[in-house]
Amino acid sequence: MKATGIVRRIDDLGRVVIPKEIRRTLRIKEGDPLEIFTDREGQVILKKYSPIGELGEFAKEYAEALSQTVKHISIICDRDSVVAVSGASNKEYYDKRLSNELEKIIESKEIYETSGDIKPLRLIIDEASAEQYKAQIIAPVVSQGDPIGAVIITSKDEGVNMGEVEIKLAEAAAKFLAKQMEG
Repeated sequence: MKATGIVRRIDDLGRVVIPKEIRRTLRIKEGDPLEIFTDREGQVILKKYSPIGELGEFAKEYAEALSQTVKHISIICDRDSVVAVSGASNKEYYDKRLSNELEKIIESKEIYETSGDIKPLRLIIDEASAEQYKAQIIAPVVSQGDPIGAVIITSKDEGVNMGEVEIKLAEAAAKFLAKQMEG
């Protein structure tokens, strides 16, 4: 754990303010759920809660099935990072922070598909550009009206175009994962 040097008091309702600098660094926004942990030494640990991250192994298996079906890279992410990947190196994507462009697509709650003038976008923040991707379908996972992640089907192979089948598969996967969150 890293000390910040910031000390805050608890108010009469038991609240403590998380400093703006920390919220910005950890990308915590108003309304974001936080998970609370305690340890034997009396430490209280707040962690940004990821409902899709809770699916863990299930998300990984779903990504594998999707990748085998479409023969492209499939990625499942929450609003901050990649939680499952198949068809590409785990090291390249897993647990990597999402790009700002991808975050905006998730927030929009609209399916994003590359075609014509619409070009692929960077998926993770570490990528220099999106030029490596030749086609993408991004289907936001929306649970109870809130965007909580996305299902992505993408390809780095020349001449690949995503069609209606890939769009429907990504959309179905996103809706299925949303139902798992509500159940």
